[in-house]
Amino acid sequence: MYYVYLLECSDFSYYCGITTDIERRVHEHNHSKKSAKYTRSRRPVKLIWSKIVENRSEATKLEIQIKKLSKKEKIALMLTSEDPV
Repeated sequence: MYYVYLLECSDFSYYCGITTDIERRVHEHNHSKKSAKYTRSRRPVKLIWSKIVENRSEATKLEIQIKKLSKKEKIALMLTSEDPV
């Protein structure tokens, strides 16, 4: 089981990623050197959306689709999604 997630950064930008443990990963984004380079300079980050998918392949495909969305489209996804946080 994988999670695709969307974070809101302190500069109000969004970051999308995948993980098998959402709580651990959000903690890493906020407190660890294991965070993504993008989020490290934009702390604190807040989890605003996640979706459970069955496998890594599905998670990666969805992550790529979300990363191509505009900020407005990401907000709409978050507001209309079946699996909001």
